[in-house]
Amino acid sequence: MPCTLRELLDLIRALEQHVVFANIDDFYVVSRAVLVKDESYFDKFDRAFADYFKGVSSIELDLSGIPEDWLKKHFNKMLTKEEKAKIEALGGLDKLMETLEERLKEQKKRHEGGNKWIGTGGTSPFGANGFNPEGIRIGQDGSGHRKAVKVWDKRQFQNLDSQVEIGTRNIKVALRKLRQFARSGASDVLDLDETISSTARNAGFLDIKMKQERHNAVKVLMFFDVGGSMDDHIKVCEQLFSAVHSEFKHLEFFYFHNCIYEKVWRDNNRRQSEPIDIQQIIHTYGRDYKVIIIGDATMGPYEITYPGGSVEHYNEEAGSVWMDRLLSHFDNAIWLNPQEEAYWGYYASIHIMKQLVAQKMYPLTLDGLSKGIKALL
Repeated sequence: MPCTLRELLDLIRALEQHVVFANIDDFYVVSRAVLVKDESYFDKFDRAFADYFKGVSSIELDLSGIPEDWLKKHFNKMLTKEEKAKIEALGGLDKLMETLEERLKEQKKRHEGGNKWIGTGGTSPFGANGFNPEGIRIGQDGSGHRKAVKVWDKRQFQNLDSQVEIGTRNIKVALRKLRQFARSGASDVLDLDETISSTARNAGFLDIKMKQERHNAVKVLMFFDVGGSMDDHIKVCEQLFSAVHSEFKHLEFFYFHNCIYEKVWRDNNRRQSEPIDIQQIIHTYGRDYKVIIIGDATMGPYEITYPGGSVEHYNEEAGSVWMDRLLSHFDNAIWLNPQEEAYWGYYASIHIMKQLVAQKMYPLTLDGLSKGIKALL
């Protein structure tokens, strides 16, 4: 997980200022807020945190300032009659406290498991979250064996991780990097800062100032390959389609099969009766639209390079000609390929299409989508 020295120093400074103290859950919240700058890394952080602090209920253990007599009385209060009887088997409470003192002097680091040191999850008489019928609980709030689970052990953010299976939620996370907000439309939002300043300048008489609401200014054109081999990728394409719909206000989408030729369509049920000319798209949408083409590009090379190559109709000009016309009009375009990248080398058509999109072909994975978004910026 990427983390800069500046962020580490900020965390150390927060601890020096006692923003949190001796509370592992508060430390988790603060450290994640300071160290993690991209929510797609939340799950990696949770895994690292849980691995390092697993079983730890308190950050520090220092009994040096507590009188021994007080400790004995406190432990006696905590013990039931049965537990007191069992402790006698170790030689009594005095013997148990003597052993504890020796262990505190000998132990130099945190310990988990085992049957001797002060730690967690073991069978030592001293520690927390383990089991010993004749022990002293240290560093554990409340009784054990109730299976309490820390938020950082639950891994609530695992579906945001860029290494897990792609889904609608983590697609949205990646797409947000493309969002650019700008003021547009009528003045319909209160400008609080300017209202306060203007009222102060106006001798306290209320002077309300309005401003234009901020909207996502990015405009997106999407072209989806449908049918044939793309049937194997319907689920991930549906997830992408759903995510994009909720993230962008200015979105237009069209369908094609294998390669973009002179016509595309909006409704698969009316693809023959209501086609849309590529020239119409070029003349309708400005150069500032971001173009995203989704397809596996697995076809016969002739479908791209030769007139009449289409398997559905006779195209007078090669698909590569129409692809060039479309891509030459728009400033930014990428191709997202749901085919596993390991197999790209087996298809000449993928190599040809990758050249047509100026090498801006990316796998339809979270990592590939993130790289593609950067290429569109």
